[in-house]
Amino acid sequence: MVTFLNILDPQLTDWSRAQFAMTACYHWLFVPLTLGLAVVMGVMETVYVRTRDDFWKRAAQFWQKLFGINFAIGVATGLILEFEFGTNWSNYSWFVGDIFGAPLAIEGIVAFFMESTFIAVMFFGWNKVGRGFHLASTWLTGVGATLSAWWILVANSWMQHPVGMAFNPETVRNEMMDFFAVAFAPEAVTKFCHTVTSGWMTGGVFAVGVGCWFLLRGRNRRLALASIRVGAATGVVAALLVIATGDRSGIDIARTQPMKLAAAEGLRQGGRQAPFSIVPGIEIPGMLSLLATHDIDGYVPGIDNLLDGYTAPDGTVRPSADERMERGRKALQAFRDFRAARKKDPAAAAVARQTLEENVADFGYGYIGSRDELVPPVWLVYWSFRVMVGAGSVLLVVLALLWWFERRGRLEKMRWLLHAGMWSVPAVYLAGQAGWIVAEVGRQPWAIQDLLPVTAAVSHLSVAAVQTTFFIFLVIFTLLLAAEVRIMTRAIRTCREE
Repeated sequence: MVTFLNILDPQLTDWSRAQFAMTACYHWLFVPLTLGLAVVMGVMETVYVRTRDDFWKRAAQFWQKLFGINFAIGVATGLILEFEFGTNWSNYSWFVGDIFGAPLAIEGIVAFFMESTFIAVMFFGWNKVGRGFHLASTWLTGVGATLSAWWILVANSWMQHPVGMAFNPETVRNEMMDFFAVAFAPEAVTKFCHTVTSGWMTGGVFAVGVGCWFLLRGRNRRLALASIRVGAATGVVAALLVIATGDRSGIDIARTQPMKLAAAEGLRQGGRQAPFSIVPGIEIPGMLSLLATHDIDGYVPGIDNLLDGYTAPDGTVRPSADERMERGRKALQAFRDFRAARKKDPAAAAVARQTLEENVADFGYGYIGSRDELVPPVWLVYWSFRVMVGAGSVLLVVLALLWWFERRGRLEKMRWLLHAGMWSVPAVYLAGQAGWIVAEVGRQPWAIQDLLPVTAAVSHLSVAAVQTTFFIFLVIFTLLLAAEVRIMTRAIRTCREE
């Protein structure tokens, strides 16, 4: 019998979550820059192939060097992150491994090997292959990285909104019934587009920041201006796409994860024409309804509505948390009865299985001890959402100004804007981390939305073992990050235009 049928030590759950969150946060420092720099260096090499100007070749090689440094560290942290599903979350892996493992396997076999193959040509193929083939290799390296992101985000989106599967009580596993429903769910497409475009924005901002640093020190003027031009243009386009996909994501969340949306707004009591909170005490009437439903009169439930149950304007009845918890406990008991009777009493097993199937939609609620557990940390989700949106909005303005004044040849005189461009680099990372806090903390207490809470997903380990590995990984990742920053800053400082 697998251990997920029992709730384990809450302290073990907390430390396991902390370890996974720490690993994911470090990993996400590298992934968006990989996605973004792939576009920057691809554009620069494309210009080189079209113009035959060796300057653009040197510019592309400079950014490829930084791409390679970042790519190597990102792979190291990503591998550890995937292994943690088996070490720290083995009950989760057993329960949904048939589904969750498929996109991760495809990512490793297809996408990762694709980018690993073409990255070799990109770095070592200069003057060994034709310009067109080398350019294709550069872009295909970026395509491979993007495809890796696709399959990873498919897996993550499925955790947010599980589809295309059925629970098999015989094997105590959820089994995939429709691969295409999992791989091409609307939520997965939206999440992929939103996440990848935010990565493009990160790469664009990083290129701008380096270019501004060069100009402030009076060095590498042509490279600096080219980096700012390409980076700002990439960043502006990406930021607009982030806004568009974020709008679509808000609608998806309102439909499939209403508690996350309510927490992100600190909305206790919902209703029609729900207001959008800019900060506590300052609201825009009706704006939340417009964002969540594209109808200013649309109904948006609040935290208390979701806990107490409500009837939507279209007549749909949403059961209370207590009702769902009761049905969840009934599903768990039916599952236990089925397991006990399936060999000894087929008739009783059939009755238990029927009861389980009738209540399986609320299976995960059977593990919830109190309805208060269903509310994520509102203050953290609320402020993270505002950091993400606020920083992203400011970055869009800064990037647009940098592009505008660079095109008009006036940028070098505007030192305040150059400093703003440099400070945009930590700001874009802050926005990215805040976005993932909203996505992951906002769906607590669920490892898989409505299906499996984190308290039932962890491996049966000692708390001391998880604590020990937490601090080991913390030290290792910090050293890796410090090494990357040092190597990249050295590469930037020693860069000289020929």
